Amino acid sequence: MHTLLGVFIASSVGFVATMFDNLFAFAAQLLITEPAKIRRVSWAQASAVAMLVVLAAGVGSLLAGIPLRWVGILCLAPWALAAHAWRHGDQARTQQVRRGALTTFTITLALGGDNLAVWIPLLRANGVGRSLVTILTFALWEWLFVVGAQRLTRRPQVVEWGTRHARSMVPWIYLGLGILILIECGSL
Repeated sequence: MHTLLGVFIASSVGFVATMFDNLFAFAAQLLITEPAKIRRVSWAQASAVAMLVVLAAGVGSLLAGIPLRWVGILCLAPWALAAHAWRHGDQARTQQVRRGALTTFTITLALGGDNLAVWIPLLRANGVGRSLVTILTFALWEWLFVVGAQRLTRRPQVVEWGTRHARSMVPWIYLGLGILILIECGSL
């Protein structure tokens, strides 16, 4: 049985860890976004994350008939992402290009596979009642994420550092997320 504080902490770790590299990428995008469009682009990004949460909750509910310990096998998804990141970590990063709200929404959805790989088992592990705590925690962190990315645009050197170094940290984060899934699903 998870305490509410435990659910909040696990949900926070799951959200922040999957969004860590996205924070710097989104801040870099905001750096080149016209000031008049920053609010719209921020809403588009937040809306896409909300859509990912709804999708994760829906898939998690479809897994309700499967014993929770077996859902822990989903830890393989972040571990596969870690292996992929290590294999391709030395590839050059593509240059940021200016994009609007619709493109931001679409790209956030398209790049949400790692989020789904972690959020689905987290939401399934918590059951219906505690999933609400998880979803509210995700909403809080998404708000902090958008505000933080907007604030980071005042510090382009921090955005540059994060864009350059976040990729090397991501595989380790994915490994830890796989372990979090195993723990939350009671598979360990």
